[in-house]
Amino acid sequence: MITLGLRHVASPAVRDLLHLVNHPDFDRAQQQIERLGGCTEPVRLTGHTTTVDTTTGEVLHRYSTDTEPTGSLLTTCGNRRASRCPACSRLYATDTYHLIRAGLTGGKTVPDTVRTHPRVFATLTAPSFGPVHNRPDTRPCRCGTRHDPTDPLLGTPLNPATYDYVGAVLFNAYAGVLWARFTTYLRREIATRLGMTRKAARAALRVSFAKVAEYQKRGLVHFHAVIRLDGPDGSTQPPPPYATVAVLTDAIRAAAPRARISVTSDAIGERELTWGQQLDVREIAAFGTDSELTDQAVAAYVAKYATKSADASGALDRSLFCRPCQGRGATVLPHGTPLPCTACDGTGQARPLPQLAVARHVRQMIRTCWELGRLPEFDHLKLWKWAHMLGFRGHFSTKSRRYSVTLGALRDARLAWRTEQARAHTGLPEPDPTTTLVVGRWDYLGAGYSPGAALLAAGVWHRKELEQRFIAEGGS
Repeated sequence: MITLGLRHVASPAVRDLLHLVNHPDFDRAQQQIERLGGCTEPVRLTGHTTTVDTTTGEVLHRYSTDTEPTGSLLTTCGNRRASRCPACSRLYATDTYHLIRAGLTGGKTVPDTVRTHPRVFATLTAPSFGPVHNRPDTRPCRCGTRHDPTDPLLGTPLNPATYDYVGAVLFNAYAGVLWARFTTYLRREIATRLGMTRKAARAALRVSFAKVAEYQKRGLVHFHAVIRLDGPDGSTQPPPPYATVAVLTDAIRAAAPRARISVTSDAIGERELTWGQQLDVREIAAFGTDSELTDQAVAAYVAKYATKSADASGALDRSLFCRPCQGRGATVLPHGTPLPCTACDGTGQARPLPQLAVARHVRQMIRTCWELGRLPEFDHLKLWKWAHMLGFRGHFSTKSRRYSVTLGALRDARLAWRTEQARAHTGLPEPDPTTTLVVGRWDYLGAGYSPGAALLAAGVWHRKELEQRFIAEGGS
């Protein structure tokens, strides 16, 4: 046991760590932290559970956080953003990888015959809202400079005064709707190319997909998607022989420019939102071939971008709106009188926009989100809520119903495995789901570690990073 005089330790984190290490039940506290795998902001819960045999009334097991050394149970935050929690985002990326690859090669309830289905990797980009600094392959940027890859000017407007910030924010806000419209036109274009009615095409084949959103340096999202043709029952059935990769590719190229959304507002006039002219569609080859675009490479690529967010474009990964007033700047009293919010001084912003440590271009996109969000015609977009995402409010990774296994199913399988491990550890008999009842109550206590526990968690994450690097380098 460490017996240093704590009053002589300058660091509060080290003092807290010494308190924790000297706790009589330190091993249990360390076990909880180890189980989180390096999660940076775990959720702290208080509560209890009781496992009862309903046939005999016998209490099989009791658990209460009162017996924990810290008085709470720690669970992972589950955040998919690498900038928020590297440990949980890695798990999310792993799940996404298995989800994507199962739809390409089989596994996880998907038959391996799915690898014979026509499938392509498509990238749909945003249109131009004004010239930006970039790195052309053979010539300087329009500004006359050959930019370094790390130049902060990349992706920012050449002339911010004429850049269409309103159009850029609205594109991000409607990107998910634009994708849905694209998939509708894609099914129609496939039917046209096969000389079939839409109803006959639906009876003969199905379009399955999985996509992920990625931010460009200019702060606009584009989508990477695996698009596959199946039989009418999905991945378990091949499509008709005449539904080929060529038909799918041609239909995608025709459907993308047809997908359009018209937005009308008295403040900004009428806008038409479309995809950009840069459209990439490539066939996915089988693993082990000479092609660079194999099913394994595509799954790894999609999983990588599933854990990124707007911070990849220099933006923020936390909401900017004031929580007490929900970004409205005021709360409404029972008789209808608005009361200015004292937490944000009526701005609705948790942090004043001029004080944000972001580039000028990003700040202007955030400001545009805030200004548009106050217009009644855009109230449904909740742009003030998604200003930190530069207006994008969709899911970063989505899939069609029959593409492959769901993320929920993967999490359920992992939970079942961990539950079985815990049951074996406590020596409980294997439960009968028809006669075993678990009752309990859980309350949210807070998030994050104590300063000392945070040091232990950082050590766990560092060790796991070294293990991952060792495996990647061919260790055993």
